[in-house]
Order: sequence, then C-alpha cells, then structure tokens
Amino acid sequence: MLERFFPVAEAISILLHPHAEVVVHNLKTQKVVALYNNFSQREIGSPSLMDSIEVDDEMQVVGPYEKLNWDGRKLKSISSILRDENSNPVGMLCINLDVSQMERALHTLSSFLRPQDLQPQSDNLFRDDWFEKINVFVNRWLSTHAKTLQALTRQDKQELIKELYNCGAFNGPKTVEYTAKVIGLGRTTVFNYLKQLKG
Repeated sequence: MLERFFPVAEAISILLHPHAEVVVHNLKTQKVVALYNNFSQREIGSPSLMDSIEVDDEMQVVGPYEKLNWDGRKLKSISSILRDENSNPVGMLCINLDVSQMERALHTLSSFLRPQDLQPQSDNLFRDDWFEKINVFVNRWLSTHAKTLQALTRQDKQELIKELYNCGAFNGPKTVEYTAKVIGLGRTTVFNYLKQLKG
C-alpha cells in the first residue's frame, strides 16, 4: 500500500531538485522502499534504521530536525507518518533538504552586509555632492511622512520641492534636473514650482 505515496514523494523531489532527497520507508520491514534524488548513498532495500522511533496514535509529523550527510553536508529533515486505512503506522516519508549551499550563500551575503564594516560618510567626500544630499533629504522626508515615491500625490511633490528649496537643495548644478527625475516630475514643472516659490 505504500506505493500510493510514491508519486507524492517523486513530485516533492522534482519540485525541490537538486536540493532535496525524498525517501519512503517501510516500518514493518524497516527497509527503504522508494528513493528519489538520492544523495545519501542508500539504495532500495537498504535498512531504514528507524527501530528506535516510537510512533503513537497522535503522531503525524516528526521534525524538522538536523542531520549530517555522509559527505559532511548539513541537512534539514522532516518525516511524515504514513498510515493504512485503520490508521496504523506502516511507513514514513522523509524529506532531506540540503541546506549547506544556502548557509554558504547566507554567509557570503552576511560578509558583504556586516554593519561593523561600514564607516560613516566623510563630510569632505560628500560636502559638494548635491545629488547625495538630495537622496538623503528625500528618503528622510518619505520616512517622516510614511510615504513612498510611487504613492506621492501632486500636492506631496509640491510640498517636497518647497522643503528642498528651503534647505538650499537647488543651489548646486543640475539639481533641478536630478530632483525632477528622482520624484517623477517634468523638469519644466519643477522650474515652475521654484518660480512660484521665489515669488
């Protein structure tokens, strides 16, 4: 009767390929009866080695738990109890997910994003960088007003232009064109707003 679960095991292995091995165990014979995407070097008919697992009437899932593959790869595993029509446990469907590559990727990303490696911006470096100043101001303004650039109304944009103007953001070269591009306005529209502000 365990064969009815084989398509489920195969489908899981295809979906998670090549990172998951799926094994079906026969609890009566304590042998492997199905094996998909094999990376544990077991075979059909290999001992299941699950004699020590006590399955009660309520148990449905075991895990997730950590395992170590023969080649040192770390696995995250989970097992589902398979029962017959009388709810007697007859087998287990085990999914062994190889998380070693994910851990390496996470470690690589973490090494790039470590906050302790970041240094404060140099005042000298950005003293004349008007584009950087506009970026910082716009992001702070959006955060303070709980808004996003995509959701800004025309009135929001006018208010933002006004506050940028009051802070002297348009004293630098090409800042009008840059600001127009950042907040999604036409260059002429920004010039008209500034003309109104200057009276």
